[in-house]
Amino acid sequence: MRSHLLNDATAESYRRSVTEGVERVADKLATTRGPFTGVTPAELAPVIDAVDLDKPLGDSSAALDELESVYLRDAVYFHHPRYLGHLNCPVVIPAVLGEAVLSAVNSSLDTWDQSAGATLIERKLIDWTNGRIGFGPAADGVFTSGGSQSNLQALLLAREEATAGRGGWEGPADLSKLRIFSSECSHFSVQKSAKLLGLGMDAVISIPVGRDKRMQSVVLAAELEACRAEGLVPMAIVATAGTTDFGSIDPLPEIAALADEYGAWMHVDAAYGCGLLASPTRRHLLEGIERADSVTVDFHKSFFQPVSSSAILVRDGAALRHATYHADYLNPARTVAEQIPNQVDKSLQTTRRFDALKLWMTLRVMGADGVGQLFDEVCDLAAEGFALLAADPRYDVVVEPQISTLVYRYIPENVASPEDVDRANLHARKALFASGEAVVAGTKVDGRQYLKFTLLNPETTAADIAAVLDLIAGYAEQYLGETLVHA
Repeated sequence: MRSHLLNDATAESYRRSVTEGVERVADKLATTRGPFTGVTPAELAPVIDAVDLDKPLGDSSAALDELESVYLRDAVYFHHPRYLGHLNCPVVIPAVLGEAVLSAVNSSLDTWDQSAGATLIERKLIDWTNGRIGFGPAADGVFTSGGSQSNLQALLLAREEATAGRGGWEGPADLSKLRIFSSECSHFSVQKSAKLLGLGMDAVISIPVGRDKRMQSVVLAAELEACRAEGLVPMAIVATAGTTDFGSIDPLPEIAALADEYGAWMHVDAAYGCGLLASPTRRHLLEGIERADSVTVDFHKSFFQPVSSSAILVRDGAALRHATYHADYLNPARTVAEQIPNQVDKSLQTTRRFDALKLWMTLRVMGADGVGQLFDEVCDLAAEGFALLAADPRYDVVVEPQISTLVYRYIPENVASPEDVDRANLHARKALFASGEAVVAGTKVDGRQYLKFTLLNPETTAADIAAVLDLIAGYAEQYLGETLVHA
């Protein structure tokens, strides 16, 4: 069995195995004709259930043959131009190269004595991102597994700062008094984080959005004042720069001013909108982000990186002390005085992948402008898609996009009840997915069923969007016709 360990004696076997795997994936990428095969759980589950994990196949070629039937054949391929579903991007080749390197070397980004240069590369990328945000020299941060973890850590820091006296409120800590403010379109991880932090989901005060799907700062101001009048503590305001449903960006300068006035921690969830940090033409949409206390970025959304690649950035690196625990066997307190750079001092994770290498390779090969131009292309495409939807009498489109998301709803020419229209849109999405021709997402707006294009592939064209809209209309019309016949 030692022949399967990666070491000096097996280097050639490693080369052959990985090359064969790469060739198989390359063949799939070159020959995939749709984003999905339409396989159902009922069809695929028996294939996987039939695999006996206690009877190994013996070699990687046989395992790759089997992988074709249990995974590769039916995977959802985000690189296909008619994958228009969730916040999943096609990935750039330099990042995939970085993924291959980091997986093989397998550095653990918790302590210097496990990572050496990897630690400094991650720190360099944190500094680079902080510079793009507009933070000063005191800023810091750390890579995370994704936006949910980044948001959790940001709110942990906010909680600890609030209970330490931020905003004029002195302990002892009464967590029941803490309140978090976020828009009704913010990510669900805000409520989830509040629960994990012992505050309860009721601690999150939802601020309504306007027709543009951005937080209404006037309502926020009123809620903050009511909070203070009731003797409660405005722990944090979460502004979203790129909401999951609409891609909308909250009014960051106005929110920053209110955070200053009420002594609240300002966190910007830019998991989606962080691509604007590299945009040659749209960086101004993030004006005010430099005034935040913390920022979430997901490079695996709008920097075209493989999952996972995310980070939490803070304007004052001292705040990261709230995530620090010194273990004698790992990062004893003396290492701080010795200036040994242990990233675990800043992280909620201990063992952590060298995900920063993917972004490093991307920037060293393509540059920030190269990434930003790709993101600009999908934003331009969204503008074209909005024009198509606005001119199409079959559809109602909710809001003009700020970045690259379109939310819309098929409206039949003949009169149908709102419930029938809901069912027709839901059916169209499911039928489209089952056909494998395209993948779109869905959501609800004011209680009604809508569909969603999340555009993150520069290879997608306006013609692709138009074709998918025709497919959706066809499935919806078919459903309504059958419903009326059987009514």
